[in-house]
Amino acid sequence: MSQPDMVTLGKISAVFGIKGWVKVFSHTHQLDGILGYAPWSLKVAGEWQPCKLLNGQVQGKGIVAQLEGVTDRTQAEKFIGCEIGVPRDRLHKLDADEYYWADLIGMDVVTVNGVMLGKVDHLFETGANDVLVVQGERERLLPWVLHDFIKSVSLDDKRITVDWDPEF
Repeated sequence: MSQPDMVTLGKISAVFGIKGWVKVFSHTHQLDGILGYAPWSLKVAGEWQPCKLLNGQVQGKGIVAQLEGVTDRTQAEKFIGCEIGVPRDRLHKLDADEYYWADLIGMDVVTVNGVMLGKVDHLFETGANDVLVVQGERERLLPWVLHDFIKSVSLDDKRITVDWDPEF
């Protein structure tokens, strides 16, 4: 079931125990937020396949989950590295000036003076603010601070305008 409107919320990173449970790396803001988006789809061999989440919980500093039909470690190993996604229409509605990271990845980043810096490769959290990693002729790390450095975001044009010195 190939669905272009799927949004990746995490991935299966390892097996957990011998009864088919898996460790989940979550991209959701709250670590266990990914558990609230069931049912999941898993990207297996490039194709999204439905997957029923039977159980899930915080385990230490991560998430573990039990998937329907996966009853032993050998079966669970087949899913290591698979992305976990949900249809976009299942995502929570955002307020103005809020964006899903998945929507920002791949966007052009241009200065207020029209200088192309590159494309958003990924984002990460620092505690103080999120950071936009921009790949162009070189990598740049831009603080995600709306209205100071991030001047505008156009999801339609896939463009982020920034107040940033291209030499920095």
